[in-house]
Amino acid sequence: MILEIADIQIPPGKQAEFDAAIQHGLDTVLSKAKGFRGFKVNKGVESPERYILMVYWDTLEDHTVDFRGGPLFAQWRAIVGGYFAKPPVVEHFTLLAKST
Repeated sequence: MILEIADIQIPPGKQAEFDAAIQHGLDTVLSKAKGFRGFKVNKGVESPERYILMVYWDTLEDHTVDFRGGPLFAQWRAIVGGYFAKPPVVEHFTLLAKST
């Protein structure tokens, strides 16, 4: 399994709008993607305009090739992209260890 982490910054004062938009995009678009296994979204406490989106994929290619190269990516960006203060920083991770 692959963990995608997207570090998202939005403009001040847009949190309520973005909260609704990201939830809508996750429920209606991202959740339909091939290899999608789940998500978490964390919102900054000290930096309320900062969000960490964690998406679990079966494979790296499910995200980087199938999702990003397919029509769902444009739909996703149409919902959330207008809120980005700058392009999100996105990286992928594999699990090394976890608690029981």
